[in-house]
Amino acid sequence: MWPLLLLGLLALIGPRPAAFAMDALERSQLREEARDMFYHAYRAYMENAYPADELMPLSCKGRVRGQEPSRGDIDDSLGNFSLTLVDTLDTLAVLGDFEEFEHGVKLVIRDVTFDTDLVVSVFETNIRMLGGLLSAHILAEYFQQRAGIMSWYRGELLSMAKDLGFRLLPAFNTTTGIPHGRVNLRHGMRSLENLRETCTACAGTMVLEMAALSRLSGEPVFEEKAHRAMDVLWQMRHRSSDLMGTVLNIHSGDWVRRDSGVGAGIDSYYEYCLKAYILLGEEKYLGRFNRHYDAVMKYISQGPLLLDVLMHRPHTNSRNFMDALLAFWPGLQVLKGDIRPAVETHEMLYQVIQRHNLLPEAFTTDFQVHWGQHPLRPEFLESTYFLYRATQDPYYLQVGKHALQALQKYARVPCGYAAVKDVRTAAHEDRMDSFVLAETFKYLFLLFAEPADLVLDLDEFIFTTEAHLLPLSLSTSGNASAAQLNPSALKVAPPIEPTAQNGHDLDEPRTCPSTLHLFPESVRRPLKNMVNGMCPRRSHRRKLHAVQFQVGNPEHMKAVRDMGIAIITLPDGRLQLLHTFANVSERIPVLVPSQTNRIILP
Repeated sequence: MWPLLLLGLLALIGPRPAAFAMDALERSQLREEARDMFYHAYRAYMENAYPADELMPLSCKGRVRGQEPSRGDIDDSLGNFSLTLVDTLDTLAVLGDFEEFEHGVKLVIRDVTFDTDLVVSVFETNIRMLGGLLSAHILAEYFQQRAGIMSWYRGELLSMAKDLGFRLLPAFNTTTGIPHGRVNLRHGMRSLENLRETCTACAGTMVLEMAALSRLSGEPVFEEKAHRAMDVLWQMRHRSSDLMGTVLNIHSGDWVRRDSGVGAGIDSYYEYCLKAYILLGEEKYLGRFNRHYDAVMKYISQGPLLLDVLMHRPHTNSRNFMDALLAFWPGLQVLKGDIRPAVETHEMLYQVIQRHNLLPEAFTTDFQVHWGQHPLRPEFLESTYFLYRATQDPYYLQVGKHALQALQKYARVPCGYAAVKDVRTAAHEDRMDSFVLAETFKYLFLLFAEPADLVLDLDEFIFTTEAHLLPLSLSTSGNASAAQLNPSALKVAPPIEPTAQNGHDLDEPRTCPSTLHLFPESVRRPLKNMVNGMCPRRSHRRKLHAVQFQVGNPEHMKAVRDMGIAIITLPDGRLQLLHTFANVSERIPVLVPSQTNRIILP
């Protein structure tokens, strides 16, 4: 299991381009600035919003569900259960703030309840609340056993997680075993039976948290339900392309939306296929991930671009824009060990950021803004962190510095950090999601932190999709308590200086390559100035076959015109293609005639 991670999780010593070098002083200053950013947002929440779920940074007050105007589906993340604090507990631990971590745990035990008549998102509640409770429980027992603090703690967070887990279980009572997208915390599925659709990521991002809950609590039902859902999703893939659609019917298993990509609606399903293998040690998930990954790289990856296709017609793009959630993909590629395409896609995303200051929620294939919002998402920083861990290329420290400065300039307000309503105007939105503290600032801090700065050995953990820490030793545990899960991962004494690279014996056979062979800089160089039109497409762009051609598709019509072809309609309704004198670029898709269509070629 562990060799799979070595490409991504071990820091490798390699050449460091002088142009991007960062001295230890600047790096430590950036680390402390990232810490300050976290506390600016955290204190604003605790002093002005707690026990509400979220801080409204422009109003400087808490967002309480039912008291503020509804924002639609966004509010399904809220359950009036102090979401931001629960989601943030393990960030306090990563920062080494034992005192505030202990204080936060006491507040959660005292104040948080799940017995409320509220309908919440099963997916969001699982990754944010259940994951937050489990990670904090594990770290509380670590600190109790190894740091001599929290002697009073008796597993209360695990009991709360178990209570929450049972409240989520009714969502799994479907014909297929794929969970409903929503559940009432008090009444289960009462009055929600008619909801029949859910997204692939919503159904396929349960297994890490549910399995951890089962293995820590001794209640196997949680893991069993999550495994069944993953098994059904695997069966529902398109058997020819091995791709997944975006939305499906939970009772029939039929696909409602067949768009396939790696962004919104699917993203964390692919992530959990790989991480379920890493955390739980179950080989079937590795095989599934590899099948999916090969399909993504064959059909969706187009050089540095990742464009949605139709799962049943994977040579046909289904949209001409990308969304910000796909920024996690380079980080996942690092975990797989596929560094080169990770570098390419990350560089494309960074150039979009350089053009617009922040990553828009969606942007077109020519890097224009499609949706201008930026809710301070963590995915780009997550990939930046993992690429730096894999390559030790200081370029990624400079990328992180740019991202930090952009957040300070465009998102910092007197009362925390505000989402950006539109990157083109830098207007703010009265919103600070819990993931800003749980993920965005966590990854930013970790990027600049040296291993000696951390109280935990992060190589002993895996990050969930919400950046919660679950110990890798869960793969060999049945009903073990968190205190039994390899407590040596906690470093309470000053770390011992390694005698060789990464603490490994110099004579030990290496299972991962040196950065001498990764060439991140040489991979980035051909992509320079992508957003300025220097290299917007690769020469191996997929062909547009005539059998796929649709007159009503603007992209198809533009491709044909760019090839110097005009289209006329014959009296019998057939189409005729006429050559003009326009030049044909090698970067333009080629229309290939097919015997099965009614298009007449000149």
